[in-house]
Amino acid sequence: MPAVDTLLKPLIALGAFALGMLAVVGRLAIFAVQAIRRAATPPWYPARLLEQMALIGWFSLPVVGLTALFTGAALAQQIYVGGQRFSAESTVPAVTVIAIVRELGPVLAGLMVAGRVSSAMAAELATMRVTEQLDAMVTLRTDPWRYLIAPRIIASSMMLPFLVLVANVIGVLGGYALATGRLGFNAAAYLSTTRRYLETEDIVSSLVKAAVFGFVLALAGCYHGFRSSGGAAGVGRATTDAVVSAFVLILLFNLIITILVFN
Repeated sequence: MPAVDTLLKPLIALGAFALGMLAVVGRLAIFAVQAIRRAATPPWYPARLLEQMALIGWFSLPVVGLTALFTGAALAQQIYVGGQRFSAESTVPAVTVIAIVRELGPVLAGLMVAGRVSSAMAAELATMRVTEQLDAMVTLRTDPWRYLIAPRIIASSMMLPFLVLVANVIGVLGGYALATGRLGFNAAAYLSTTRRYLETEDIVSSLVKAAVFGFVLALAGCYHGFRSSGGAAGVGRATTDAVVSAFVLILLFNLIITILVFN
């Protein structure tokens, strides 16, 4: 019997982990359905929506723009160095624009905004939870789902495509600046090649990814903040869990959308 128990312990631990993950996925899915349902029905709060659009979109522009600029320049350099091994340095414009628009622009913008926005959402909602402000809102006949969660999810889903579009443009310009300023590419030829290899499908998939990323990063922040408990320690735990969950969900949905679109 002791030998059997020793053999079963890893299976029991694995089963407990799998059940725990399924429970988390189920709770998150139920939360998402409730959030979508509340966001789709009145009353709506336009002032809260505009406020969240400014906080998520406008104030995220600097970090998203700098990230895209540096990434585009570094990507062009790496593609050029790698292309030298195969005498394919001329592929820098095409590969740079495809890599940025299809993958790096949406993913990096989503991750940067998640680090900034998901943590803020979780911290704010968790603080309201532990200080009983959410319960006070219910007492005053104000639905926290419609007043706090719905504007954040709608604003994030709307503003991420805008941020990703900006990130794509800046990322391509970063590669262009390095290629023409340091690698000796002709400016007109670089832009012509970029336009030739950029397709509508690339842009559409990038914006679809952005909208999905915006939804999931807001969902992660609201979910962990809304369900937090345990005082100040719970606020910190909710903030950390929100960022980690947002990162994992963004990378997961990026893979799913990539497979579906470019299969």
